Amino acid sequence: MAKTLTPQQKRVVGAAVAVQLVIALLTLRDLSRRPAEKVRGPKWIWRILGTANTAGSATYWVVGRRR
Repeated sequence: MAKTLTPQQKRVVGAAVAVQLVIALLTLRDLSRRPAEKVRGPKWIWRILGTANTAGSATYWVVGRRR
């Protein structure tokens, strides 16, 4: 499939993958540093959701963290 992409499409896909990787790493870093009582729900579930896709990470940042 990568052979059918134009160079511009390859750059867009590469940038999207890089953004997802950075967001997932930031989510995992926050989860590792945040005490369990400041997280809504089990941390292991948020680790899975946070690395699965961008929507999972966004949900953690909006809903999963207690202030």
